[in-house]
Formats: sequence, structure tokens, C-alpha cells
Amino acid sequence: MTKPEKLSAVKGMNDILPGQSERWQWLEAQVRDLMDGYAYRNVRTPIVEHTQLFVRGIGEVTDIVEKEMYSFEDKLNGERLTLRPEGTASLVRATVEHNLLYDGGKRMWYIGPMFRHERPQRGRYRQFHQIGAEALGFAGPDVDAELILLAVALWKRLGLSQWRLEINSLGQPAERQAHRTALIAYLEQHQEVLDEEAKRRMYSNPLRVLDTKNPAMQAMVNAAPKLIDYLGEASLAHLRGVQAILDANGVPWTLNPRLVRGLDYYNLTVFEFVTDLLGAQGTICAGGRYDYLIEQIGGKPAPAVGWALGVERVLELVKELGTDIPTPQPDAYAIVPDAAAMPQVLTTLTALREAGVRVQMHAATEQGMGSMKSQFKKADASGAHFALIFGGDELARGEVTVKALRDDQGAQTTQPLAAAADWAHHLQSRA
Repeated sequence: MTKPEKLSAVKGMNDILPGQSERWQWLEAQVRDLMDGYAYRNVRTPIVEHTQLFVRGIGEVTDIVEKEMYSFEDKLNGERLTLRPEGTASLVRATVEHNLLYDGGKRMWYIGPMFRHERPQRGRYRQFHQIGAEALGFAGPDVDAELILLAVALWKRLGLSQWRLEINSLGQPAERQAHRTALIAYLEQHQEVLDEEAKRRMYSNPLRVLDTKNPAMQAMVNAAPKLIDYLGEASLAHLRGVQAILDANGVPWTLNPRLVRGLDYYNLTVFEFVTDLLGAQGTICAGGRYDYLIEQIGGKPAPAVGWALGVERVLELVKELGTDIPTPQPDAYAIVPDAAAMPQVLTTLTALREAGVRVQMHAATEQGMGSMKSQFKKADASGAHFALIFGGDELARGEVTVKALRDDQGAQTTQPLAAAADWAHHLQSRA
């Protein structure tokens, strides 16, 4: 019989294993607690959406839609479907479909996997994870600033200080149109400098030409017409409103007139948090205002603003800075010499766990329960502060021996099995 071929994960789609997953859980716990403090409520959307949602919401002439989406035809009904490449369009679709703004604005956040078909590299994978915060139904610069302050509060919780905040304004459609006309005219005068990508985008999405990483084009890009010079007083006042709140809260920022973001749905405020510690993939969180996306997806016009952070990149930064992340360990380890005692043992462990004690139970292998010596080694390796010894003599008396593994030089007591809930606090207070 032929041995089955060993299967591997798809390239760029990674397993998150014990030893790594604790870092993810730690980050997620920090985020959940912080979002509660800002009164943002969690929303969860499907991984698979209709392809048209992203074509319409993100923009047809974008890298994501043109090159990176995992799209396919459902063979059962011929629908064109896509694994979501980002979270905002899905959240807005859910908002429109369920009429969430019927009674006023909503603050929401999400977490989950996204999918883009690109070359895997450090902090950038084909299946990656995002955490996003979105405020829908609010038009003022105060909510733009609130979201930025929310991200800054998260960096403080995570112990991250080596970042910089870049902000810009994309203005309103009429202002962008005037700038677009001037920009196309400028690019036409410098076609000899444009690479093939820029020439292709010159008329369909000229603003994205300014986002090029091509060194040969940088001088030309730096001299191009700046969008901020085409903004009217209302757009400039919105930007100043954001800046004033950041200044009042001691948040440093830099105005980057070339910051455009890669998605078509942005207007007014856009921003990025950037670090120099992760090489080329330095953006760890980015977002902005998207007042026209809700209408584009079929809802009643309503303002909106939000951001998303890359979980893998943030965890890379946490690791780079050597942030100490607590590793979950059991309070106690149950040593069980005889498998026949398991009914009594598990009754006691259930009572302890219900009382809030974290207990790891020794379990049999194909070779049996193993010696007491080997079980004590496992108890010590588990990190538990106590060993619970369910020996035959103890069980006959209706007791368990509680032995200290870390403190008191192995001091031990006996405790009644029937009253586990009464002495459970003893295990927790010492851990």
C-alpha cells in the first residue's frame, strides 16, 4: 500500500501554533478591553463575499482588485465570489443590509483573516489578519481624531513607542477632480520618466502614480501638483480640526501631502502609523474617512471613518522590541499513579476548575500512566505552582496531597476531595 503524500499548508497561509498563539490571544485581549473602553462594539462578517462588493467598494483600478483578490465562480449557482481582501467593505455592506444606522451613528470593530494573492514576505502573507475600528454616521473631525487616539492608546498598551503618524487630506470629489486634471496634464508632460505601471494608471487612477516606489520617478513625483493646494476652506478646516485635537493630546504627527492610500473610497482625512523597525513593510495601521462608500454600496448617504491594523506586523514589532508577554500556565498539575482512580480524580478537578483553578491533568499514553518520577517531571515542566497527588492511600482516605513546586521548598498539605471548592483559593492565591 502506497504511503499517503504528506500535505502542507498553502504557501503564505500559516498555522498559528501553541507558543505563538499566546501572543495572538494577548493582543486580542488588549484590543477587546480597549474597544470596550471606547464603546466600540464587535461585528463579524463572512469571509466570502460577492466579488462586486470589492470591485465597487475598493475600486476597479487598484492593485487589490486587479492583481490580488482570490476570486472564483461558485459551481453550484455561477455566482462570482471573493475571499475578502479587507474588512471595511464587508462591514459597510453589513451596515447597509441590516440598516444599522436607522437610529444614529455606530462605532464598531472587527478582527479576522483577510486574503490577498501576493508574494509572501515578512509581515505580509496571503492569509493575513486585520483588526479594524470603524465609526459610521459621524461627520466631524472629532471622530477622526478619536480613532487615531484609539490607535495611540493601543500602542501604549502594547509597549510600542517607535512609530510615527503621517496624515493628509484627500479633500472632496470636486477638489480631487480639479487636482486630477492638473495632475494628468503634469504627467503627460513627463511621460519619458513614467514606468509602465504609471503609464497604465495615468488616466484611470493618476493619484496612485504618486504612491510609486520607483526611485527613478521620485523627483518627478515630488514636483507634481499637490492635492492640498486644491482643497477648499471646509476641507482644510476639517484637517485643522483633527490636528488640533491631536496637538491637545500630545500626539505628534507629520503632514505627508503624498499620502493617498491604496483604496478608492477615501476622502478628507487619511493617516498611517509607520515604523522603521520592519523594513519595507513599515505601515502597521492605516485608515481614513470614506464618506461616500455607504452610498456606493447601496445605502443612504452617510459619513464614515476607520482604520485597520495588520496583526502579523504588530506582533512582529512587539517581538522586535522584546515586549514581555505572559505565557498562560496552570495553577496545578494532577499526578495520577493509577488510571483506575480517574472517576474520583476528574470529579475533584471539575470542582476546582469550576472554582476558577487552572488544572492540567496527567493522562495515560500507550505505555500507561508512567512512573511518579516522570509525572513529577511533567508537573515541573508545566510551570504549575502546585502538584495534586492522587495516590492510592490519599484516595482511600478521601484526600489529595497538595505539594508546592515553586515556593516553600516542597511543603505539602492534605485536603479533602469532597470540599475542593473550599480550598481552591489556596491554589490561586499562591500562583
